[in-house]
Amino acid sequence: MTDASPTDATSTDAERRARSHRARLLATLRVQYPDALADRGYRLLHPETGDPYTGDRRHLVATCRSAANFALGALADGPDWCVPAAEHGLTFLREAHRSDDGGYRLVVTADGDPVDRTRSAYGHAFVLLAYARAAEAGIDGAREGVAATHALIEERFRDDAGLLRSDCDAEWTEVEPYRGQNANMHACEAYLAAYEATGEDRYLDRARRIAEAMTVDLAAETGGLLWEHYTPEWEHDFGYNADEPRHQFRPPGYQPGHHAEWAKLLALLDRYDADGPGGAGGAVDADGPSGDADGGTDGPSGDGWDERAAELFDAAVDHGWTENGFVYTHAADGAPLVEDRYGWALAEAIGAAAALAERAAARGDADAADGFRRWHRRLAVRTDLYRGPAGLWYEKRLPSDADGDLVAPEPPGVEPDYHPAGAFFESWRSARRTP
Repeated sequence: MTDASPTDATSTDAERRARSHRARLLATLRVQYPDALADRGYRLLHPETGDPYTGDRRHLVATCRSAANFALGALADGPDWCVPAAEHGLTFLREAHRSDDGGYRLVVTADGDPVDRTRSAYGHAFVLLAYARAAEAGIDGAREGVAATHALIEERFRDDAGLLRSDCDAEWTEVEPYRGQNANMHACEAYLAAYEATGEDRYLDRARRIAEAMTVDLAAETGGLLWEHYTPEWEHDFGYNADEPRHQFRPPGYQPGHHAEWAKLLALLDRYDADGPGGAGGAVDADGPSGDADGGTDGPSGDGWDERAAELFDAAVDHGWTENGFVYTHAADGAPLVEDRYGWALAEAIGAAAALAERAAARGDADAADGFRRWHRRLAVRTDLYRGPAGLWYEKRLPSDADGDLVAPEPPGVEPDYHPAGAFFESWRSARRTP
């Protein structure tokens, strides 16, 4: 019999969890490196074969997510190649995706030739995220990229309500009269990352502004659930894409995965001591914008971010959990609409459970912390259901009446296992914050 190592003998449960989560993060990146790095930009790899499947097409979101992933590896003190792998993506982002007017093209070839010149609000949120993660990792020029992208979003995408408008063409004309939850959620994520990287309160203020509008003010009209689609006046558009229930980015119905994702973001707002709902910041109500989008509101004070985060996590579980993943969408009464189980939703719930457990422990609620940790374990053991032979995640599992088949992503692709990497990163840093 060998003696336990000193590390094993002295480690707390939190330290052991942190090591395990870090190992999963770095394992996710090792599957990508070096095969995902092309001569220019990144290639997405197929979960079944490990081979590149996107040809010479480079999607803005995939470029940004890949760069952010490798920056997370650097933040977790990963292999030496994490920083140059992230720098590789930032170079392509600047040289190929960025246009002369400062905006970023949605799809380009490996040579940088435009394929889709759309100026995507969703895509630009990920540009900010990529620069923010790289800045926190200490990559040269990334902090300037954060500031420049923030200025671009303020000028080109921010509307009178203080939220992001929708996609534009190459001349910055809106493509359709639409406002979306999804782009704003990822903008909130990116602004939180910008705050983490720089410590500048203006980014935390932006994150808080978006969070209150989307998860408190607008959700008040739908019983606390988060609707996805709105008019330019921020009125709920319940008929949007009603005939496209399986739309990849804008399906009708409520998405449990986004409820879990917002639960994680609100837990981070609580972590950074942001004013709770009803504090500083504007508000959006059923009649459109109210208050001042730059600060100040007559809205009533509410519960803290941690309580709203727990409500959203509960909603995701109550309406979406199926033991092997979350249904894609459901109706207001909780009845499933599309029962496909996307891997990203499972990953976001893992990150949310970790962050919520840390916040519960921070306020001394041991029972709640234990409950979220149980959920974290329950969710984490399901990850093998989505991982392919090559070690990468499939996009989704079909429901049991379709034999539960696994479905791989299709070109041009936007998912370089960004959701799993983010889940393991949040799990790692949340465990490290726990006594």
